[in-house]
Amino acid sequence: IMSELESGMAAIIQVFHKYSGHKCKLRKTELKALINNEMGNFIKVKNETLDVLFADLDQNGDLEIDFKEFITLIAMVTSACHELFIPNK
Repeated sequence: IMSELESGMAAIIQVFHKYSGHKCKLRKTELKALINNEMGNFIKVKNETLDVLFADLDQNGDLEIDFKEFITLIAMVTSACHELFIPNK
């Protein structure tokens, strides 16, 4: 039985592959669909900001987002949303 964290990690991997398919890379349109469909409550991306975000994530400049580059996005959004989940003291 997977822990809660392990289940979350598996979900991240499964969602990435749902949008990237067998090539294991996201094009810009696939990244936009993933963000809008799977992260819409945490992040809103317009076309002009998508270009900047995509360029920032695409560390190797191949015009696609691989899993390592995708994890950077997950880390950034998770970090930015962290305060929403801090229990009241």
